[in-house]
Amino acid sequence: MSTAWWQWVASTDSLTARLIAASERPFRVKLVHQGVERPRRDEAQPLGLAPTEVAWVREVMLMSGERPWVAARSIAPLDRIGCRRLRTLGERSLGSWLFAQHDLRRDPIEVARVSPAGAGLWLRRSRFRHGTIQLLVQECFQREMAEDLGLSPT
Repeated sequence: MSTAWWQWVASTDSLTARLIAASERPFRVKLVHQGVERPRRDEAQPLGLAPTEVAWVREVMLMSGERPWVAARSIAPLDRIGCRRLRTLGERSLGSWLFAQHDLRRDPIEVARVSPAGAGLWLRRSRFRHGTIQLLVQECFQREMAEDLGLSPT
């Protein structure tokens, strides 16, 4: 992974704030899907959910103008207030609320390379905790972001 990509993928500050600063076009959050569903096994495990349990799942695209830069998927257990927080966000940024929490804790970031045939290039995820709230946040950096910012696809 190039140094330029590492600065995006490994950053522990607000990705939303970084995207806004980097975008020459208006930044927006496009809600793709949200609702109650069973998370994938690899998503349920870090949240302490049984494979058969359901959670609140929210999928958004972080956009620079009409260009998709980051596909994000957030999962919250239904028995926590974090689920209610996700439900009310709509097309607002999760990061704008999350990084305003004074007791926010973030687990280490996991990074993976996306299949060359996929729309994304790099995937990262981590679990956030704030009080009794826990969320799993996954972000997939898209090819359009690489093109717009002059980042190598590798």
